[in-house]
Amino acid sequence: MSARRFRLRTVALAAAVVVAAAVGVAAAVGFDGTDRSTAAADTAPPATATVTRQTLTDAQTVDGELGYGTTRTASARLSGTITAVPDTGATVKRGGRLYAVDNDPVVLLYGPLPAYRVLQPGVEGADVEQFERNLRALGHDGFTVDDEYTGSTADAVRQWQEKLGLPETGRVEPGRIVYAAGAVRVASQQAAPGDAAQPGQAVLTYTGTSRLVTVELEVDDQRLAKKGGAVSVSLPDGGPVNGKVETVQTVIDAGTGGAAGQDSEAETKIEVTVSVADPAKLAGYDQASVEVTFTATERPDVLTVPVAALLALAEGGYGVEVVDAGRSRIVAVTTGLFAAGRVEISGPDVAEGMTVGMPA
Repeated sequence: MSARRFRLRTVALAAAVVVAAAVGVAAAVGFDGTDRSTAAADTAPPATATVTRQTLTDAQTVDGELGYGTTRTASARLSGTITAVPDTGATVKRGGRLYAVDNDPVVLLYGPLPAYRVLQPGVEGADVEQFERNLRALGHDGFTVDDEYTGSTADAVRQWQEKLGLPETGRVEPGRIVYAAGAVRVASQQAAPGDAAQPGQAVLTYTGTSRLVTVELEVDDQRLAKKGGAVSVSLPDGGPVNGKVETVQTVIDAGTGGAAGQDSEAETKIEVTVSVADPAKLAGYDQASVEVTFTATERPDVLTVPVAALLALAEGGYGVEVVDAGRSRIVAVTTGLFAAGRVEISGPDVAEGMTVGMPA
């Protein structure tokens, strides 16, 4: 994904900042005596607000990019000449040719582990089991799918190699296979037929085949992204689509050289991928900018007041100034969620519809 910084529009206030502001409003307010429930006020407040019962939501809307998810690079691990690279947009499935070196295919298989060593009789490990699962899925049998590469596995590999037109060695070299989570879509060609293949050289980039929205969050906003969490995606035409958080991962955006010898520092970001519940609504969009609304916390049916109505009590905690029939009193409250300029409050002396004092 590109390293561009996404615009973040804040819809919810950070509780720590809000509380700090509230402390500065009336840090010296206290109760007369030991009764913390009431205290007479000498003057009426300059303005008032109403205690409201509502659903309070901590949400933020962030710019995202509709595409096919994270882009990855397939690099050559064999020396020779590149003889085939699929077209951009082509789909390659398990067992298919991802590209070719010296006219021999480099094959796509499914799994989380990268190929990192030669597989041959006597080798054991999770990478063996992963490869054998793929071999079985491709229709080969006569071996047990486990973590041991046996002579029976080698026999099945020879059959596989024969179908591919490869030398029938019974051994699997790491440069001959590429593992991905599933079928892939070719995003771009990084090399062309006729180019010399050298280990480490990029041949192509690829993504998954499902339409996904990719979002970058600041580390401080990590609370918004929980795997499996529900989100709302606004498409370019304004239509909302329900979505779900699929992956959340920490990525480091490497710094780049700036003008006059100034370098930008590396930044840590939270990269989030979001799937859409109704892919049919994405018809007509290949890549597009969208907006994703994350909901971190939702508190239904709670009493709220504007954050500015909070008073920091000298005895500790917070209160509000209740105004009734031209008189006012300070009552202690317990605060909850801060969001959208309001704060959740509770306590035995507050109720829906009450009038509370506000600063000028």
